[in-house]
Amino acid sequence: MSAVSEVSRQHRVIPIGTEVRAVAAVALAVIALTTPGFISVPSFVSLLTTISFIGCVAVGMTLITISGNIMSFSLGATVGASAIIFIIAANAFGAYPGLVIALVFGGLLSGAQGLVIGFARANPIIVSIASLSLIYGVAQGLAETGSVYAAAGAMKGLFSGALFGVPVEFVLLLVVTAITQALLSHTVFGREIFMAGSSYRAAVAVGQRVWRTVTGAYVWAGVLAALAGVMLALRYGSASMSYGAGYDYDAVAAVLVGGTPMKGGEGSALRTFTGALVIAVIQVVLLLRGFRPEWQYFISGLVVLGVIMLQSRGRD
Repeated sequence: MSAVSEVSRQHRVIPIGTEVRAVAAVALAVIALTTPGFISVPSFVSLLTTISFIGCVAVGMTLITISGNIMSFSLGATVGASAIIFIIAANAFGAYPGLVIALVFGGLLSGAQGLVIGFARANPIIVSIASLSLIYGVAQGLAETGSVYAAAGAMKGLFSGALFGVPVEFVLLLVVTAITQALLSHTVFGREIFMAGSSYRAAVAVGQRVWRTVTGAYVWAGVLAALAGVMLALRYGSASMSYGAGYDYDAVAAVLVGGTPMKGGEGSALRTFTGALVIAVIQVVLLLRGFRPEWQYFISGLVVLGVIMLQSRGRD
């Protein structure tokens, strides 16, 4: 009888979260469509570009969260540092070698954190905060004036223009989202990520090398963060650590809004893509309505807090 009551209670709780999400989605759509300038080509291009940067970081963050390691607060710093590395390498060797160097750099930078977390079972939040400080310290040494600038013609032909009127950055986001979802759904690595997040002990019991799985998740997250940094550097022709400011928080928001629980073991790159779209729409609407940056951060924080409360209620 108690089991039946428990099932009934769960069925009363879960639809509440679903209904709230549906109402929130409708409300956001109405607000966006009634915002002056939202339905315009420049606004549409701005929306797709915004989601491209947030989305790359968020899709990578999804693997970290699913693996049971909550989130990383150093991916934003990885974006900025990778942008700097890309500019320096592109000036020296050309755009395509610079791209490879930046992606490898981002993967190694984040992968080192994953190795510490997976092998030593260190607290992922503490490791990411410590890494954040280290990255900023080293990056400031590389860019003594705060910014680095691309030499004339150094980045010609790389990720430029649009495809059928769609910014190439957004096309890249679609590609990496599809690849990440394929990794999660159709590979041994993906299944191991879900298992590690669901139960560390069970994963170890079946012979899984969890440290390797966690390291792999962080490597992929670092590569995608580096890709976001490269796209930002290409767009502005320069790079600085400020380019990554706030992207880790936006990525966390996108992951949670997309429905990936902080406890791990569940999640989807496609759902994170949807979450990134929601966050991007909110940011564009706030910008068009004249909200100052501090209010944009405040409202984004409220959105994340609301999602966390919904997730917590669903587990009660």
